[in-house]
Amino acid sequence: MKRSKKSMFRQGYLKAAVLAMTTFLALGMAACGSTGGSASTTAAGGTAAAAPEEVFKVGITQYAPHPSLDNCREGIIAGLKEAGFEEGKNLELDLTNADGKGENASMIAQNYAAKKYDMIIAIATPSAMAAQAAADGKNIPVVFSAVSDPVAAKLVESLEAPKRGTTGTSDALPLEKQMQMIRAFLPEAQKIGILYTTNEVNSQSHLKAFQELAPQYGFEIVAMGVNGPSDIPLAVDSLLPQVDCINNFTDNNVVNNLETLVSKASEKKIPVFGSEVEQVKNGCAASESIDYVELGRQTGLMAADILKGQDVNTMAVKVIRESKPVANQAVLELLGITLPESYKSTVEYTEK
Repeated sequence: MKRSKKSMFRQGYLKAAVLAMTTFLALGMAACGSTGGSASTTAAGGTAAAAPEEVFKVGITQYAPHPSLDNCREGIIAGLKEAGFEEGKNLELDLTNADGKGENASMIAQNYAAKKYDMIIAIATPSAMAAQAAADGKNIPVVFSAVSDPVAAKLVESLEAPKRGTTGTSDALPLEKQMQMIRAFLPEAQKIGILYTTNEVNSQSHLKAFQELAPQYGFEIVAMGVNGPSDIPLAVDSLLPQVDCINNFTDNNVVNNLETLVSKASEKKIPVFGSEVEQVKNGCAASESIDYVELGRQTGLMAADILKGQDVNTMAVKVIRESKPVANQAVLELLGITLPESYKSTVEYTEK
């Protein structure tokens, strides 16, 4: 059968096109293979862009929205950035707050673990305990901050060798310096009131240590436990008539309701001594204060080292012990307290 010239032309054209494409692909493969493992080149002869930097996903869970923990969070972010991990570049942060509720802390931690984040950073003991439980067996390192007694909370086996998938920073309150301050500010005082939450491990540890110190400085400790925020007003009303002053730890429940405590104590002219500068800004008379921004910064640096490959199980817990005396001059004047001579050269005044 005789084919038309148009049909023969079409077939010739298709053969030429296939041949040209085959030649082009062969040349391209040869060019790629001739690089010898060096950076690939563009058609214009330039070097192609490097592979994008790995982005780490980190969840930061904060137990309660009070100033000292806020400072901790900001310090953590600053420490991560200082060590080379920055949002928008190689870090994606998921910031959450449990609003002082244990069930919220558990749900947040479980959500982070389900999303298989590269790390969970937990601020305060209840959030750290929830994070450890959620991350257990999932190969997700947990780094904690503002945990006063990580051994008692069973977050680590020891401060030197954690071994339980967690490590971090501990805010060891300078309890003896605090008691020395109270004695100096109130030389006639005999009874110190303590309001604490019965299920907060850090508060139990602080209370025990404070009770052991008290006889050395001529004090008796009157402790009153609460279960939650709703218990605080009645507990304060019951505690105030029994004491000469109140000392506040870093109890998250109590600190989250500090305004109630300070307001009722002020009406009775009972001084409240805080445990860090933000409590003093918010109405406490004075405190031997730890720097919670620096505590957070150290936590961020530790977290960065773990993201870079260090083993969370062998990284020792860092304990922050340094403190400075701070006082609220307006509160001291309102309560008629004279600054002791021994503190005049060292105290730092602060107001809200």
